[in-house]
Amino acid sequence: MNTVAIYARYSTDMQREASIEDQIRLCTERAEKEGWQVAGGYSDHGISGASLLRPGVQGLLSDARARKFDIVLAESIDRLSRDQEDIAHIYKRLSFEDIRIVTLSEGEVNELHIGLKGTMGALFLKDLADKTRRGMRGRVEAGKSGGGNAYGYDVVRRVDANGEAVRGDRTINEVEAGVVRRIFNEYAAGKSPRALAHMLNNDKIPGPSGKGWGPSTINGNRHRGTGILNNEIYVGRLVWNRLRYIKDPETGKRVSRLNDKSEWVIHDLPELRIIDQDLWDQVKARQGALKACITGQNSPGMWDCRRPRYLFSGLMKCGVCGDGAIQVNSERIGCAAARNKGTCDNLLTIRREDLEALVLDGLGKHMMDPALTEVFCQHYAQTMNRLVAEHNATFHTKRIELDKIERDLDKLVQAILDGVPGNQVKSKMNELESRKELLQRQLLDVKEMPVLLHPNMAGYYREKIEQLREALSDETMRERAVEVVRSLIDRIELTPIGEEGKKIPSISLQGRLAGILALATDTQKPPLKDGFDDESVKLVAGVGFEPTTFRL
Repeated sequence: MNTVAIYARYSTDMQREASIEDQIRLCTERAEKEGWQVAGGYSDHGISGASLLRPGVQGLLSDARARKFDIVLAESIDRLSRDQEDIAHIYKRLSFEDIRIVTLSEGEVNELHIGLKGTMGALFLKDLADKTRRGMRGRVEAGKSGGGNAYGYDVVRRVDANGEAVRGDRTINEVEAGVVRRIFNEYAAGKSPRALAHMLNNDKIPGPSGKGWGPSTINGNRHRGTGILNNEIYVGRLVWNRLRYIKDPETGKRVSRLNDKSEWVIHDLPELRIIDQDLWDQVKARQGALKACITGQNSPGMWDCRRPRYLFSGLMKCGVCGDGAIQVNSERIGCAAARNKGTCDNLLTIRREDLEALVLDGLGKHMMDPALTEVFCQHYAQTMNRLVAEHNATFHTKRIELDKIERDLDKLVQAILDGVPGNQVKSKMNELESRKELLQRQLLDVKEMPVLLHPNMAGYYREKIEQLREALSDETMRERAVEVVRSLIDRIELTPIGEEGKKIPSISLQGRLAGILALATDTQKPPLKDGFDDESVKLVAGVGFEPTTFRL
């Protein structure tokens, strides 16, 4: 007597779990009619036929190798698989073991069934995917969710006047929205995704999946729009179809691919905004700076872009050979080449705590020396005033031209109302309208630029340095303070001076003019924008005021 294994699958597109019992019952009746002995049953509940990674079908193939049955019986071929490659694989595996496949729909299965039915199953899956995407796009075009839900929002469940379920609506979950704001604020202040994950887990805050937080949940992928920090729904912008998912033929698992921007569907949903634009821009700026550090033209790579272990890690250099100065033991700083290679004779070391104190003291007392600062401010203001005047002149010229075009258009409209044939003024109106649109685009984000220079810049700078020194001893503010302090420094050189046997380390500090200006003018970045770049600073960096070097 032939032994038979029954396979049944409940597909996600059928949405009827009772289907499994129906299939098994019909197959059992067929086996009894044929006089076959049922050796066992295999089933997969709620799993698509597009994947072969199903426990039921894997168990079936495993037992087939052990020859526990002679026939596999199913309702139809597409219950075994809807994928052309997978159904051919199953057929070849079972044929090798001399096991037949019989279905209630097709009878005994042969190569012709595999080819035709496999193709039909693949076409069915493609058609189903197209219909599903079409329906999802329709919901997105109406400003509703295209599937799934983001952390910080609740799904709104309601019915319309006809009793039909209305799907795709969301509302802000204020508790989770508070967590989202906290993540953005802490990241903008200098915390890493790993530190944020630890902080949230220590505070017993459940993650999006209901479990703990991980760095990738927060950071995600900036270009793919994944992760809390990259989800544009938090600024009221719904982006759908950014990614597409395809099955890896080697593993059977889905992998994501980034679609071209022309395929994205974007809608503004201001009622769902959680993060204000300034905070979003700060986060994007910090992500961009980290990316530039890793991939820039002269980038040191990921290893050197990591968070510094000590306050001035990576900024210290040997003044003799130019190699890095490192922590040679638990307390002291010295030349790496002298210690590790023996290629430098600078064996002098200095306590790390003393070095940090001297540099911080130098930043406050020497970097913005009042006498030099006065000369610098004079030249800086002259150069910036010239740049601002050129910028504002261009702005006003375009503004005047736009006003004139609007007056000319009004005159042409009045001429038509007075009886002048429209075809006589049509070309002129089109020309003016095109020029008007161009000027409006150019002036959209352009504003008059004042010179942002604090009258007591040196004093204000020293006050900020003192605040930073205090913040360095406060654990809640240290990470951000470290970033600001490091933004003021390009290089710290350690050079031995004095007679042989009595040498002491001399510290040469080179500062970043852009960072100094940012701190001195109380801005997030130096007072350069709307077309002004670092060239503006270079024009005055060496005139009268030399912020780059002094010795301690």
